[in-house]
Amino acid sequence: MDSSTTRGTTLGLCLIALLALSVTLLAECSWAQQLRLSPMVLGVVLGMLLADTLRPQLPEGWDGAFRIAGKQLLRAGIVFYGCRLTLEALTELGPEAILIDTIIVLGTLLLGELLGRALGLERSERLLIASGSAICGAAAVLATEPVVRARSHSTVVAVGTVVLFGTLSMFVYPLLYRWGALEALGLRGVGIYTGATVHEVAHVVGAGAAMSPEIAALATLTKMIRVLLLAPVLLGLSFLMRERHADDSASGKGRVQIPWFACYFILVVLANSLLAHLSSAGGWTESYRMVTGWIQTADTFVLTMAMTAIGMEARLAKFRQSGVKPFLLALGLYLWLVGGGYLLVRLLA
Repeated sequence: MDSSTTRGTTLGLCLIALLALSVTLLAECSWAQQLRLSPMVLGVVLGMLLADTLRPQLPEGWDGAFRIAGKQLLRAGIVFYGCRLTLEALTELGPEAILIDTIIVLGTLLLGELLGRALGLERSERLLIASGSAICGAAAVLATEPVVRARSHSTVVAVGTVVLFGTLSMFVYPLLYRWGALEALGLRGVGIYTGATVHEVAHVVGAGAAMSPEIAALATLTKMIRVLLLAPVLLGLSFLMRERHADDSASGKGRVQIPWFACYFILVVLANSLLAHLSSAGGWTESYRMVTGWIQTADTFVLTMAMTAIGMEARLAKFRQSGVKPFLLALGLYLWLVGGGYLLVRLLA
């Protein structure tokens, strides 16, 4: 990499960091907190607003910054997202919540494959939308992209769909709760239902908090189980896609492309679980919380940079290229999550 390219990449990363800092501060505003808009969601929105205005004016030498932010920084952010999870917290909900989450994830992936094929979408595109709907929204889409080797415009469209329907859930679920449509589930059931079916972690927190603090806590724990399923899903997709991604040479044929960052994610969860246990037993819980709080803050900022960079690639031409079919798939999966998720929770919780 020559000096001019290095300089352009550095300046590009500085711009992305500045934009991420802007939306981080914006998320602290009262109106953003009332709507439970996280910096990551605001980063995507800001990036999309700049995609057809500022982005085309930037020098080509800055392109490397967007690739780094959308890939390397994103994967690092997903790995350290594991600092938010502990095995002890995830087991507090009981086996039924784990079973519901597993059925939701597998059912959404299967339905996405079938419905996406019926709509005529490419396999990589339907897998991106399905994984985002099934697991943890935009972060799952971006984590799945290198595994299925999707085209950049497919990734941008998939992120757009899950952000759209995830944001919609923040208003739909509280309305259903206030209208009494979720009364049959009970308080615990509503929490599990929200966490098992809403797209983003931030959307889950927002929807749950708009109903009650107890529901928000239950929903967040349930959501974290879905987040934990990201690693095995990526490994499974890597195995299923091995033939399609095989090299032309005989030696490369059938090779599984292991998403190592997913394995690192699991290791971070295990390490965090161990540290949480040791800190509780050793009486240094406050120090543990302070350090993990710093890590989570830095991780959120890194993920916000990644989301902002991805959003800035979301030019209108890319959405026109994909047409309405991706949004129809996302809508179909959303209806399954809302309706099918309700029936599952009513039956199993």
